[in-house]
Amino acid sequence: MRAASAAVSLVLAELRDIVKPGVTTGELDAFAEARIRDLGGEPAFKGYHGYPASICASVNEEVVHGIPSRRTLGEGDVISVDLGVQLDGFYGDAAVTLPVGRISEEAATLLRVTEESLHRAIAHARIGARISDIGHAVQSHVEQQGFSVVREFVGHGIGVSMHEEPQIPNYGTPGRGPRLTEGMVLAIEPMVNLGKPGVKVLSDGWTAVTRDGRISAHFEHTVAVTRNGPLVLTAPGGAVLAGEDGYWEPVDAVGPATRA
Repeated sequence: MRAASAAVSLVLAELRDIVKPGVTTGELDAFAEARIRDLGGEPAFKGYHGYPASICASVNEEVVHGIPSRRTLGEGDVISVDLGVQLDGFYGDAAVTLPVGRISEEAATLLRVTEESLHRAIAHARIGARISDIGHAVQSHVEQQGFSVVREFVGHGIGVSMHEEPQIPNYGTPGRGPRLTEGMVLAIEPMVNLGKPGVKVLSDGWTAVTRDGRISAHFEHTVAVTRNGPLVLTAPGGAVLAGEDGYWEPVDAVGPATRA
Protein backbone atom coordinates (compact mmCIF):
# COMPACT_ATOMS: atom_id res chain seq x y z
CA MET A 1 0.00 0.00 0.00
CA ARG A 2 2.97 2.33 0.44
CA ALA A 3 3.72 2.13 -3.29
CA ALA A 4 0.15 2.76 -4.39
CA SER A 5 -0.21 5.62 -1.93
CA ALA A 6 3.12 7.17 -2.95
CA ALA A 7 1.90 7.20 -6.55
CA VAL A 8 -1.30 8.96 -5.44
CA SER A 9 0.66 11.57 -3.53
CA LEU A 10 3.07 12.24 -6.40
CA VAL A 11 0.36 12.66 -9.04
CA LEU A 12 -1.69 14.93 -6.79
CA ALA A 13 1.38 17.09 -6.21
CA GLU A 14 1.94 17.37 -9.95
CA LEU A 15 -1.72 18.23 -10.53
CA ARG A 16 -1.43 20.97 -7.92
CA ASP A 17 1.24 22.60 -10.09
CA ILE A 18 -0.89 22.66 -13.25
CA VAL A 19 -4.24 23.75 -11.80
CA LYS A 20 -4.70 27.33 -13.03
CA PRO A 21 -7.22 29.47 -14.90
CA GLY A 22 -7.76 28.23 -18.47
CA VAL A 23 -7.08 24.54 -17.78
CA THR A 24 -9.96 22.11 -18.35
CA THR A 25 -10.90 19.36 -15.92
CA GLY A 26 -10.55 16.92 -18.82
CA GLU A 27 -6.93 17.97 -19.29
CA LEU A 28 -6.28 17.29 -15.60
CA ASP A 29 -7.80 13.84 -15.98
CA ALA A 30 -5.72 12.96 -19.05
CA PHE A 31 -2.55 14.09 -17.29
CA ALA A 32 -3.37 12.06 -14.18
CA GLU A 33 -4.12 8.87 -16.07
CA ALA A 34 -0.89 9.09 -18.07
CA ARG A 35 1.20 9.70 -14.94
CA ILE A 36 -0.47 6.87 -13.01
CA ARG A 37 0.34 4.46 -15.81
CA ASP A 38 3.89 5.85 -16.09
CA LEU A 39 4.33 4.90 -12.43
CA GLY A 40 3.19 1.33 -13.08
CA GLY A 41 -0.27 1.72 -11.59
CA GLU A 42 -3.85 1.64 -12.77
CA PRO A 43 -6.39 4.43 -12.22
CA ALA A 44 -8.51 2.99 -9.44
CA PHE A 45 -11.59 5.04 -10.29
CA LYS A 46 -11.79 4.44 -14.03
CA GLY A 47 -14.52 1.88 -14.69
CA TYR A 48 -15.35 1.55 -10.98
CA HIS A 49 -19.11 0.94 -11.00
CA GLY A 50 -19.02 2.52 -14.45
CA TYR A 51 -17.26 5.76 -13.51
CA PRO A 52 -15.80 7.14 -16.77
CA ALA A 53 -12.62 8.93 -15.64
CA SER A 54 -9.39 8.57 -13.68
CA ILE A 55 -9.97 11.42 -11.24
CA CYS A 56 -12.96 13.08 -9.67
CA ALA A 57 -12.81 16.81 -10.45
CA SER A 58 -15.41 18.69 -8.41
CA VAL A 59 -15.60 22.44 -8.97
CA ASN A 60 -17.09 24.98 -6.58
CA GLU A 61 -20.55 23.70 -5.47
CA GLU A 62 -19.68 20.17 -6.62
CA VAL A 63 -18.95 18.18 -3.48
CA VAL A 64 -17.59 14.88 -4.84
CA HIS A 65 -17.56 12.69 -7.95
CA GLY A 66 -17.44 15.52 -10.46
CA ILE A 67 -16.77 14.02 -13.91
CA PRO A 68 -13.89 15.63 -15.85
CA SER A 69 -14.99 17.36 -19.02
CA ARG A 70 -14.29 20.35 -21.27
CA ARG A 71 -15.14 22.65 -18.37
CA THR A 72 -12.54 25.39 -18.10
CA LEU A 73 -11.35 26.51 -14.68
CA GLY A 74 -11.67 30.22 -13.99
CA GLU A 75 -10.00 32.66 -11.63
CA GLY A 76 -11.53 32.31 -8.18
CA ASP A 77 -12.81 28.75 -8.60
CA VAL A 78 -11.93 25.96 -6.21
CA ILE A 79 -11.49 22.39 -7.44
CA SER A 80 -11.49 19.20 -5.39
CA VAL A 81 -9.34 16.51 -6.99
CA ASP A 82 -9.86 12.96 -5.71
CA LEU A 83 -7.49 10.31 -7.02
CA GLY A 84 -7.00 6.59 -6.45
CA VAL A 85 -4.31 4.20 -7.65
CA GLN A 86 -4.23 0.41 -7.79
CA LEU A 87 -0.70 -1.00 -7.81
CA ASP A 88 0.28 -4.65 -7.37
CA GLY A 89 -3.11 -5.51 -5.96
CA PHE A 90 -3.29 -2.72 -3.37
CA TYR A 91 -4.98 0.67 -3.31
CA GLY A 92 -4.18 4.22 -2.26
CA ASP A 93 -6.64 7.13 -2.18
CA ALA A 94 -6.35 10.85 -1.41
CA ALA A 95 -7.99 14.15 -2.25
CA VAL A 96 -7.20 17.84 -2.06
CA THR A 97 -9.15 21.02 -2.76
CA LEU A 98 -7.12 23.60 -4.65
CA PRO A 99 -7.59 27.32 -5.34
CA VAL A 100 -7.66 28.39 -8.98
CA GLY A 101 -5.72 31.62 -9.01
CA ARG A 102 -6.81 34.04 -6.30
CA ILE A 103 -9.88 33.01 -4.34
CA SER A 104 -12.08 34.81 -1.84
CA GLU A 105 -11.13 34.99 1.82
CA GLU A 106 -14.27 33.02 2.64
CA ALA A 107 -13.27 30.21 0.27
CA ALA A 108 -9.70 30.19 1.58
CA THR A 109 -11.01 29.83 5.13
CA LEU A 110 -13.21 26.91 4.10
CA LEU A 111 -10.23 25.12 2.55
CA ARG A 112 -8.07 25.75 5.62
CA VAL A 113 -10.68 24.57 8.10
CA THR A 114 -11.47 21.43 6.09
CA GLU A 115 -7.81 20.46 5.91
CA GLU A 116 -7.41 21.19 9.62
CA SER A 117 -10.34 18.90 10.35
CA LEU A 118 -8.60 16.11 8.41
CA HIS A 119 -5.50 16.44 10.56
CA ARG A 120 -7.57 16.45 13.73
CA ALA A 121 -9.21 13.26 12.51
CA ILE A 122 -5.86 11.65 11.66
CA ALA A 123 -4.75 12.26 15.24
CA HIS A 124 -7.42 9.76 16.37
CA ALA A 125 -6.32 6.96 14.01
CA ARG A 126 -4.68 5.13 16.90
CA ILE A 127 -4.95 1.69 18.42
CA GLY A 128 -7.85 1.59 20.87
CA ALA A 129 -9.71 4.62 19.53
CA ARG A 130 -13.24 4.30 18.14
CA ILE A 131 -14.39 5.05 14.61
CA SER A 132 -16.71 7.78 15.91
CA ASP A 133 -13.75 9.58 17.51
CA ILE A 134 -12.56 10.36 13.97
CA GLY A 135 -15.88 11.76 12.85
CA HIS A 136 -16.39 13.74 16.03
CA ALA A 137 -13.00 15.40 15.55
CA VAL A 138 -14.08 16.57 12.09
CA GLN A 139 -17.56 17.71 13.06
CA SER A 140 -16.59 19.59 16.20
CA HIS A 141 -13.88 21.61 14.44
CA VAL A 142 -15.92 22.34 11.31
CA GLU A 143 -19.06 23.44 13.12
CA GLN A 144 -17.12 25.62 15.55
CA GLN A 145 -15.95 27.55 12.49
CA GLY A 146 -19.49 27.99 11.15
CA PHE A 147 -19.34 25.43 8.33
CA SER A 148 -21.26 22.18 7.87
CA VAL A 149 -20.32 18.52 7.41
CA VAL A 150 -21.71 16.44 4.54
CA ARG A 151 -23.59 13.40 5.87
CA GLU A 152 -24.33 11.43 2.70
CA PHE A 153 -20.70 10.53 1.89
CA VAL A 154 -18.17 9.01 4.27
CA GLY A 155 -14.64 7.74 4.54
CA HIS A 156 -13.85 4.04 4.38
CA GLY A 157 -11.44 1.23 4.94
CA ILE A 158 -9.05 0.54 2.07
CA GLY A 159 -6.62 -2.22 1.15
CA VAL A 160 -7.03 -4.89 -1.52
CA SER A 161 -10.28 -3.15 -2.51
CA MET A 162 -10.97 0.54 -2.96
CA HIS A 163 -13.81 0.56 -0.45
CA GLU A 164 -13.71 -1.75 2.57
CA GLU A 165 -15.21 -1.74 6.03
CA PRO A 166 -15.47 0.21 8.21
CA GLN A 167 -17.37 3.23 6.98
CA ILE A 168 -16.09 6.44 8.59
CA PRO A 169 -18.67 9.22 8.96
CA ASN A 170 -17.39 12.76 9.44
CA TYR A 171 -19.75 13.39 12.33
CA GLY A 172 -21.04 11.68 15.46
CA THR A 173 -20.67 11.17 19.18
CA PRO A 174 -17.19 10.05 20.30
CA GLY A 175 -16.57 6.65 21.86
CA ARG A 176 -18.83 4.64 19.55
CA GLY A 177 -18.41 2.17 16.72
CA PRO A 178 -15.65 -0.35 15.97
CA ARG A 179 -12.43 -0.08 17.94
CA LEU A 180 -9.30 0.61 15.87
CA THR A 181 -6.69 -2.14 15.85
CA GLU A 182 -3.15 -2.39 14.56
CA GLY A 183 -2.94 -2.88 10.81
CA MET A 184 -6.23 -1.25 9.84
CA VAL A 185 -5.93 1.22 6.96
CA LEU A 186 -8.44 4.04 6.63
CA ALA A 187 -9.27 6.57 3.94
CA ILE A 188 -10.25 9.56 6.08
CA GLU A 189 -11.98 12.27 4.03
CA PRO A 190 -13.87 15.25 5.41
CA MET A 191 -16.30 16.91 2.96
CA VAL A 192 -17.32 20.32 4.24
CA ASN A 193 -19.79 22.88 2.88
CA LEU A 194 -19.64 26.63 3.16
CA GLY A 195 -23.42 26.71 3.61
CA LYS A 196 -25.88 24.06 4.68
CA PRO A 197 -24.99 20.33 4.71
CA GLY A 198 -27.58 19.15 2.17
CA VAL A 199 -26.42 17.66 -1.14
CA LYS A 200 -28.05 16.14 -4.21
CA VAL A 201 -26.79 13.99 -7.08
CA LEU A 202 -27.17 15.35 -10.62
CA SER A 203 -28.72 13.52 -13.56
CA ASP A 204 -25.34 12.08 -14.61
CA GLY A 205 -25.68 9.73 -11.63
CA TRP A 206 -22.33 10.77 -10.15
CA THR A 207 -21.84 14.47 -9.48
CA ALA A 208 -22.96 15.47 -5.99
CA VAL A 209 -23.59 19.20 -5.46
CA THR A 210 -24.63 21.35 -2.52
CA ARG A 211 -28.36 21.99 -2.46
CA ASP A 212 -27.86 25.67 -1.69
CA GLY A 213 -25.30 26.17 -4.47
CA ARG A 214 -22.50 27.28 -2.14
CA ILE A 215 -19.00 25.89 -2.44
CA SER A 216 -17.63 22.73 -0.83
CA ALA A 217 -14.18 21.38 0.07
CA HIS A 218 -12.77 17.85 0.31
CA PHE A 219 -9.47 16.60 1.75
CA GLU A 220 -8.40 12.97 2.17
CA HIS A 221 -5.45 10.82 3.22
CA THR A 222 -4.89 7.07 3.41
CA VAL A 223 -3.78 6.34 6.99
CA ALA A 224 -2.56 3.11 8.61
CA VAL A 225 -3.13 2.39 12.29
CA THR A 226 0.24 1.30 13.72
CA ARG A 227 1.72 0.68 17.15
CA ASN A 228 3.75 3.88 16.67
CA GLY A 229 0.76 6.02 15.76
CA PRO A 230 -1.04 7.11 12.57
CA LEU A 231 1.06 6.36 9.49
CA VAL A 232 -0.02 8.69 6.69
CA LEU A 233 0.66 6.66 3.55
CA THR A 234 -0.30 9.43 1.11
CA ALA A 235 1.81 12.14 2.75
CA PRO A 236 4.07 14.10 0.36
CA GLY A 237 7.43 12.39 0.10
CA GLY A 238 6.24 9.01 1.38
CA ALA A 239 4.70 7.41 4.44
CA VAL A 240 5.22 9.43 7.61
CA LEU A 241 4.02 9.15 11.20
CA ALA A 242 1.65 11.89 12.35
CA GLY A 243 2.10 13.52 15.73
CA GLU A 244 -0.42 13.93 18.53
CA ASP A 245 -2.08 16.77 16.60
CA GLY A 246 -2.29 14.80 13.34
CA TYR A 247 0.46 16.78 11.63
CA TRP A 248 3.96 15.77 10.60
CA GLU A 249 7.27 17.48 9.97
CA PRO A 250 8.07 18.91 6.54
CA VAL A 251 9.58 16.29 4.25
CA ASP A 252 13.08 17.80 4.31
CA ALA A 253 13.05 17.92 8.12
CA VAL A 254 11.80 14.40 8.78
CA GLY A 255 14.42 12.14 10.31
CA PRO A 256 14.46 8.40 10.96
CA ALA A 257 12.43 8.81 14.14
CA THR A 258 9.31 9.87 12.25
CA ARG A 259 9.79 8.83 8.63
CA ALA A 260 8.56 5.25 8.48
